[in-house]
Amino acid sequence: MNKYELALIVNAKIEDEERLATVEKVKGYIERFGGTLTKVDEWGKRRLAYEIQKMREGYYYFIQFDANSEAPSGLEETLRIMDNVIRFLCVRQDAA
Repeated sequence: MNKYELALIVNAKIEDEERLATVEKVKGYIERFGGTLTKVDEWGKRRLAYEIQKMREGYYYFIQFDANSEAPSGLEETLRIMDNVIRFLCVRQDAA
């Protein structure tokens, strides 16, 4: 099992319930692809470095999980088509 961290930016223009549902859906996808959640860190609403889809702000989440090496590619395919996810980046953490 490898350790991964998913940086996720969610649309800030949606309702709180819909935003939380989006994050819960992402957590469900991680578990569906065989991952085990270890930590979810919510940074809240932050200003984006540059405008994305005419938005200047987004909600930032950092989700750490353990999974096999095939899980991130399946997760990224799913995140790419989610409407409320503005940007994402999944990286493998070093063992050190």
